[in-house]
Amino acid sequence: MSPNKQTVQKYMDAFHRTDRPEILSCLTEDVEWIVPGAYHVHGLDGFNGEITNDAFSGSPDISVDRMIEENDVVVAEGHVRAALADGTPLNLVFCDVFLMRDARIRKLTSYLMQVPEPAAG
Repeated sequence: MSPNKQTVQKYMDAFHRTDRPEILSCLTEDVEWIVPGAYHVHGLDGFNGEITNDAFSGSPDISVDRMIEENDVVVAEGHVRAALADGTPLNLVFCDVFLMRDARIRKLTSYLMQVPEPAAG
């Protein structure tokens, strides 16, 4: 696995544990995080402020289904299961586009879409 993909995997694993120091260690000082239609933050302080949110409870369960890389761009596709503060489950699919610099995340654009609860079976 390339150094860039290793950083993205480390970031995903840390986000699953809500390990702020580990998450922030994966980022450049001038990092940007964009969730189109929701927010656009700059720098480590801005990013740190979005790691957790009062609307959610606990840590998310993140599964990466695919990771591809070309030059300094890594794309990760997968799904997230989280709980809202009231306990309601939230299921999302994501496509995260990471622009890397020196094996650290310089810019992250997260495309998210809510999907229905999987059927029991």
